[in-house]
Amino acid sequence: MVAARQLDGVRRAAAAAAGEQARSVQAAREELTEVRTRLAAQQTRLRERGVPPISLVPSPPEVSEAARAMAGGPATVLAGLRAARERVDAADAALVARHPLRPASWSARARNLLVYGPLALVVPLIQVVVYASTGVGPATVAALICGLPMPAVAFVGGWLGVGRVFRPRPGDRLDRTSRFGALVCLVPAVLATVMLLLAMLAG
Repeated sequence: MVAARQLDGVRRAAAAAAGEQARSVQAAREELTEVRTRLAAQQTRLRERGVPPISLVPSPPEVSEAARAMAGGPATVLAGLRAARERVDAADAALVARHPLRPASWSARARNLLVYGPLALVVPLIQVVVYASTGVGPATVAALICGLPMPAVAFVGGWLGVGRVFRPRPGDRLDRTSRFGALVCLVPAVLATVMLLLAMLAG
């Protein structure tokens, strides 16, 4: 009986160890995929900034040291990959800090405003110019009527433009700030319409 209980304990311990090892292997695979994707994106950004390709490839001593560090099994590999991901995060932060004027380093709203803003101002500016040029008349009324659907058109154009101008890095999801973009496109049109209507009524 004692031997049977001991054998059962050994089997349970072996099953638990095998399960933990399988979980570590799966987690290590996921970490490896993410780190590879992030490193590829960093390499692309650094090459665009003039960094020589040879500087982006690990040297033979670095490869040997990494291989020795990975010889401790799945748990050790997982810990090493998580440390590598932390270094990738630090490198991304350093790249952003060195180029604060690049839109890619701005918040999503500030960045997207560069696309939504100009599109939102086009029609209101045209309406104001028409009114200033012709005064109260058919041309101004036509400009007001034609401008009614323009906020929706500007929003759709901005939404598409954000995706073309600010392409996300591999593995990232682009934040188009849809509600903010809709507000940006709507406010100038409403203000211009109200101002022109008041001016026409006063005239």
